[in-house]
Amino acid sequence: MVILERAVKFEEVDAAGIVFFARFATYAHEAMEDFFSQLDGGYVRLITERRLGLPAVKLETDFLAPLRYGDVIRIETSVAKLGRRSAVFVYELKRKADGVLASRMRHTVVFSDLEAMQSCDMPPDVRAAFEAHVVE
Repeated sequence: MVILERAVKFEEVDAAGIVFFARFATYAHEAMEDFFSQLDGGYVRLITERRLGLPAVKLETDFLAPLRYGDVIRIETSVAKLGRRSAVFVYELKRKADGVLASRMRHTVVFSDLEAMQSCDMPPDVRAAFEAHVVE
């Protein structure tokens, strides 16, 4: 499991004072970027130099408890399924102060060559990053 902690910013809440639902996709992406920090050059090098990406093909989100401005979110990222060219991330977003699970997300990605815009097999270092965090 890879853990990312971050505070909810003022700009992320709506008029009701809770995090706007679309922001959860942003949180998932931040966690995915952090997940690849173990690679040489991290997510940035993967995309900009190696020209390999992980386009989303499916995103499922369960909203279980509200998040508010100032809450610190603990995002726990693991891998539920790993294929040759695809993977399913699982993100559990918890309020750090009380441990309450605010959201659970499943994010299916397809590993892709960004020049050809086609799916491709994962290189060994990327596959190893995924394999290290597969949960049974």
